[in-house]
Amino acid sequence: MGQDLNAREKAATLAIARKAVETAVQSGEVYIEPREEKALNQRNGCFVTIKQKGKLRGCIGNFQSELPLFREVAEMAAASATKDPRFYPMKKEDLHDFALEISVLSPLHKIEKIEEIEVGKHGIYLEKNFYRGVLLPQVAVEYKWDRDTFLMQTCLKAGLPTDAWKAEDTEIYIFSAQVFGENS
Repeated sequence: MGQDLNAREKAATLAIARKAVETAVQSGEVYIEPREEKALNQRNGCFVTIKQKGKLRGCIGNFQSELPLFREVAEMAAASATKDPRFYPMKKEDLHDFALEISVLSPLHKIEKIEEIEVGKHGIYLEKNFYRGVLLPQVAVEYKWDRDTFLMQTCLKAGLPTDAWKAEDTEIYIFSAQVFGENS
């Protein structure tokens, strides 16, 4: 990740995500307003999380992007609202009550020892055969998980047994994120 976004850039990014969600739900289009800020034109991966009444409503992202951050945020916000397979696509009546959280990601770093994982600082991306699972850094904090529980939950998210992280052919990557939201 380049430098962290400042307060003004965070506010602009959240406004882009909100407009993208609203436009995607109302018209099916992805709204993208060009931005001049250098930080918003970096090519970072990001995840956009939507919550309603404090509960997860959608979360989609990419680890890497060929797009500038402002465009990636808009695309991921629209996808979180309309394409997360765990939820029905948001409808117009859902637009009156939702909150956004954005995680701007560092590049993935493959680890050799699980001791490298710092709960609260790192997210986990786990890969075994064709199974993949990811949990953002804030998830472990939210649920008060220790490192082992975080690894087990990432395995479950990937559709694997909870101890799959111990297997020789499982690859574990960590990443950090600058996380900010409308309620923070």
